[in-house]
This record gives sequence, structure tokens and C-alpha cells, in this order.
Amino acid sequence: MVALQNENIDFIPKDSSNKDDDFADWDTIDHSESAHLQGASSSTGVHMDNFGNAYDHVDFDSRKYTRQRKFKGQKLVYFTSAFVSLFVSLFGYEQGVCSGILTFVTFLKYFHNPTATEIGLVISILEIGAMVSSLLVSLILENIGRKRTILLGTVVFIFGGTLQTFASSLWLFGVGRIFSGFGVGVLSTVVPLYQCEISPVEERGKLVCGEFTGNIAGYCLSVWVDYFCYFIQDLGDARTNPKLFAANLSWRLPLFIQVILAFILLVGGFFVVESPRWLLDVDDDERGFHVLCLLYHDDPDAGKAEKEFFLIKNSILNERVKTPKRERSWRHLFRNYRLRIFIACSALAFAQFNGINIISYYAPMVFAQAGFNNSKALLMTGINAFIYLLSTIPPWFLVDKWGRKPILISGGLSMGTCLLAIAFVMYLDVSSTPLLVAFLVIVYNASFGFSWGPIGFLLPPEVYPLAVRSKGVSLSTASNWLANYVVGQLTPILQERIGWIMYLFPATSCIMSVVTVITVYPETKGVELEDIDKLFEDHKGSYPATSYSQLAAQGTELDEFDYELGTIPR
Repeated sequence: MVALQNENIDFIPKDSSNKDDDFADWDTIDHSESAHLQGASSSTGVHMDNFGNAYDHVDFDSRKYTRQRKFKGQKLVYFTSAFVSLFVSLFGYEQGVCSGILTFVTFLKYFHNPTATEIGLVISILEIGAMVSSLLVSLILENIGRKRTILLGTVVFIFGGTLQTFASSLWLFGVGRIFSGFGVGVLSTVVPLYQCEISPVEERGKLVCGEFTGNIAGYCLSVWVDYFCYFIQDLGDARTNPKLFAANLSWRLPLFIQVILAFILLVGGFFVVESPRWLLDVDDDERGFHVLCLLYHDDPDAGKAEKEFFLIKNSILNERVKTPKRERSWRHLFRNYRLRIFIACSALAFAQFNGINIISYYAPMVFAQAGFNNSKALLMTGINAFIYLLSTIPPWFLVDKWGRKPILISGGLSMGTCLLAIAFVMYLDVSSTPLLVAFLVIVYNASFGFSWGPIGFLLPPEVYPLAVRSKGVSLSTASNWLANYVVGQLTPILQERIGWIMYLFPATSCIMSVVTVITVYPETKGVELEDIDKLFEDHKGSYPATSYSQLAAQGTELDEFDYELGTIPR
């Protein structure tokens, strides 16, 4: 530890003998226009940050960390992002598989023909588990890291999937759904956060949007598995005797496949890298620099890893000045980041209230309501799922060019139009209604897959600083699952009682979401996570600056670190 004293900075450690607490709180801090050392080496070769801390315990020879590794650089970034996206595919699969087996005669007879209310409860109970675990997971994220949290969530999901597969009663099936929900809540919180923290700023949007593609890939797979397993019911007397092997296989096999997929991912998960930002936040500096060297190995800037190290570390230390670790509480989050909470929570809540799970969970029911029989309803659901999957690919290439807001606005308008048209066509109830509804549902799903689906999960980890990111993302993900639960609980009841009128509610939500994006949301395209505070007028996030481009036009240097509590320089 080096105590640096000059006219600008006066750092006095509480206990300089404590080498395990190099970045503890400081008794005296006096900083104005701090000298920007930014990782520069002195004549003695000592690397120092803006805070005067020496990093002689870190070997900054990047070749030491990369020469033995063949898989590094951009290939490592892309592979890691794609692989962890598959963990979210478990939710997509779980979501789709239940929507299909709800139409199976063998499933319904085995569980004694449950009512619409019971179906709604069993389906939406997964969201209760997901909501609870997404709130609690912030404690785990901060203590054991992103990687081990992903593995933990997968283990819990496997347990829940196993219970569902071998359930002998609807009650036990519901318990399995809750445990699967616990796993899904953990994974849906940590995966987008992890992807944001390992991604280069210029590709962050693309890589996190890839996570949603993984989600829909799981959903698409489950729909087609359901479609082919549907015909197992035609073997022998399966439809009339739900206790027969073929009858059980028709709905248990789709459920067991998700357990196999989760186990494969669990094994592979041991080989992904840990988030460098989390490693630096817990002062594991050498491992953090090691990961940065691997991620930026083939960057044209040979010193990119070292620059990122000091950018992230200085941001962490500056945040500790404002918010010591012991003060990173829920109370601190609610007191100082109310606008960011609203942005993050509304992005995911709107994604649900805009109607996607009316289609995703109950797509076969929607097609059946429009006039398709069971097998054709499942086939249409499969076609819809495939187009839905394709629609998630364009955002990879557009989100870092167009920005987040234009995609959300265009998607919201398209979705709202489709929902209004679905309601109108169902109201008319003419011979062409089934085909028109099928077309509109496909366009609606594609619009969601292009916009609110991927961007809804991208924004929350972007808008929070590292000090409160775990809690902030946990809260926003919980709001997603709460909204998801409400939709899952009400959809079958409303479909049964008010029919086409139900679609007017999500159409209204689409309009509200567009207005909210235009008037409230900032544009986060091209902004480093460490510079996000500068998109907001003050460090409490009371109201946002309008966009990165406008800040740049005003002369704001977002690459320079400002020490006045994160305010935008005037």
C-alpha cells in the first residue's frame, strides 16, 4: 500500500499493516480535480491508480496469463456469452413445455381434469419461486460471485425438473414448478448481469441480446418436442387409460428432456470465466486482470486489458468513497436510485404486461380459441416459435447501432397494433378468423422478440453502478416475475370469461410503454458501465440526461472519470 499525499489527494489508510484490506475505507479523503494517473507506470515501474494505490502485487505482463491458453480474445467472449445464454434457455423450455402438455388428454386425465383456476395456479406458481429467488440472489451474487451463482441456480432447476417429471399428483407437480422457479429466478438475474460485465462496450448490446435468443431457442425446442410427443397419445389405449406407459411417456418425456439439458450445462458451467468486475470488487486483483487479459487478448490496443483494469478499479474505489461496502443496503438503493429502479423494473414489467405470456404460456389455447384443433394448434405454436426465434437475431446487429430506445418504441407500437387487431378479428368471428389470428400472433411474437424481449433484460444491469448492481438487477428481475405471475394467473380465467376483450388490456400496456420510453428512458448505447452515472443528472439518479449523443455534443468527456460524486461536469 502506498499513501500518496499532495495538494490534491490525501489518503491515509485506517490500518496500513492490513495487507488483506488494501482498499478499505479511508479516514481522510480530500479530492478535487484529482491527478489522473490512470494506471501509468512511474519511473520505478510501480503501477498506480487515481487513488494512489500501488499494484506491485499484480504482474501486468499479459503474456503470462494468455500464452498457455488457446481459447482467448474475441472467441472466448463470444463462446462464453453464447454458452451462458443457454442457461436461460432452461426457462424458455420450461415455459413452452407446460403450455403444450396442458393440451394433452393424457396429462389432464392423469391429474383428474384440473379446472382453469388450478391450471392457472400450477402454471404461474413457477413465477412465485422465481420472484423469491431473484430477490434473495443478490446476497449470493455479492459473496460467491457470478459463475458459482449460475451453477447453483442450475442445480436447483434440475431438482425442480426431476420432481415435475416423476410427479404422482398435481400438488407434487406444483412443488416441482416452484423449485424450477427458484432456479429460473437465479439464472434470469445473474446471466444478463454476467454478460454485461464480461462484454466490451461496443458489443454489450449484441451479446446480452443473444441471451434472449437462448431463451427463445429453449422455448422453440420445447414446442416441437411437445408436438411430436403429442402423437404418443395415439399408441394403444393411451388416451383412455392415463396410467399406461405410453400415456405417461407422452408428457413425462418432454419434462425429462429439460433435466438432461440442465445437467449438460451444469458440467460445462465449471469451465466459464468469472466476471472480472466482481473479482476486482472483492479485491482479487490478479485474477481479475487475468480474466481481462483473456477477454481482450486480440484487441488492437495492446494495453487494453491494463486500461480496463484501472478504469474498473478506479470506478470501484470511487464508488466506495461514496458508498462503503457496509452501506450497500436495500435502503441505500431505494433512497438514491429511485429513477433507475423505475427504469429497470418497468422495462421488465412492461415486457410481461404487454402480453407476451398470454401467447407464450397459452399459445395452443389461443390458437384453439381461434378455431384450430389440438394437433393443429400445437403445429401453429411450433411455426410461431420458430419465427419468434428468428426475430431475436436482428437486434444483435442493430442494438449497438440504433440504440435501445428506437427498438423499444417500434416494437411497442407493432405489438399494440397486433393485439388490437387480434381482439377485433376474434370479435368478428368469421371463417377467416383462425388464419388471421395465426398471422397476427406470429407478427406480434416477432415484434416482441425484436424489441422488449431482449432489451428488457439488457437495460437493468446497464443502468446501475457496480456497488448496487446485484440488488438492483435482483429487484428488477423480481418485478418481471411478479408481473409474469399475475399474467399467468389471470390469463386462463379471462380467456374463459371475456374472450376477445382480454387482448385490449395488453394493447393498452403497449401504448403506455411507448410513452414511458420516449419520456423517461435514457439511451445507454455506447456507454461504459463505469460511465453510466454520467447519463443521469446526479448520482442519485433523480432524472436522466436525454442521450449519450447529446452529452457528447455538449462536450462531456465520458472517458474521463469525474470525482464529484458522479455528476455530469458543467
